[in-house]
Amino acid sequence: MAVDYDTLMAFRAPDATQRYTVRDTMLYALGIGFGADSNDADQLRFVYEKDLRVVPTQAFVLALPGPWVRDSGIDYARVVHGEQYGEFHAPIPAEGEVAASLRIADVIDKGEGKGALVIAERVLSDKATGARLATIRQTIFARGDGGIGGPQKRQEAPHPLPERAPDGTVSLPTVPQQALIYRLSGDYNPLHADPDAAKGVGFDRPILHGLSTFGVATHALLKAVCGYEPGRIASIGGRFTAPVFPGETFVTDYWVDGEVVSFRTRVANRDAVAIGNGRMVLR
Repeated sequence: MAVDYDTLMAFRAPDATQRYTVRDTMLYALGIGFGADSNDADQLRFVYEKDLRVVPTQAFVLALPGPWVRDSGIDYARVVHGEQYGEFHAPIPAEGEVAASLRIADVIDKGEGKGALVIAERVLSDKATGARLATIRQTIFARGDGGIGGPQKRQEAPHPLPERAPDGTVSLPTVPQQALIYRLSGDYNPLHADPDAAKGVGFDRPILHGLSTFGVATHALLKAVCGYEPGRIASIGGRFTAPVFPGETFVTDYWVDGEVVSFRTRVANRDAVAIGNGRMVLR
């Protein structure tokens, strides 16, 4: 066992800053599939510098804290990204300088040999003004770190999807090179680029980043529910449930109940749900 509960709860990653430009903003949007239809004026506004708009989930890749999982003592080789959540306090600027700090918000020990859930919280702020832009929570399943101790507690129940038929469905393609584009926004894990690395962990080819898939789901909801107005998204979260591949088409089902939009994103033409138990709150 590499780490214990108290050590993990006390862990703090070094604060990070990043200066980014409109080029970075457009690159992020390309990495989640915007621009696939070059004649779609709504998509173009996220990948062309004229009146550039920002997808709120770009907050997930700004001022990244480096290899914090490895630095924390968690068994990095056995970590799986379980859930992602973002609350957006203000629009993400198309360019600027941001700062972020990361802390461990909670640890849920499932027991010896059963792994642990580690919830990391990152606060993203404007570097010049200190204004808070986003609060981001990432849940990882540390499969090799069960039995680390701490208070006995249960995992929060996932957001339930309505039992009725979806209110709508959006289908969006990805391109075969999408993982190679998305990684340029900061996630250089070779699993998403190197065929040998992918085969080493059981995949026949590189898989798509979970957060790129999450961005495609966000695009679907921007299109279907928000009229492509990014400021309407107050928060969004979901659970990663299956690996997917660049070039696949994603189908996002959604249910609208007042300000709450439930969603799931599945893979067209095969039985796989990429993101389940999704919940978006409208502003």
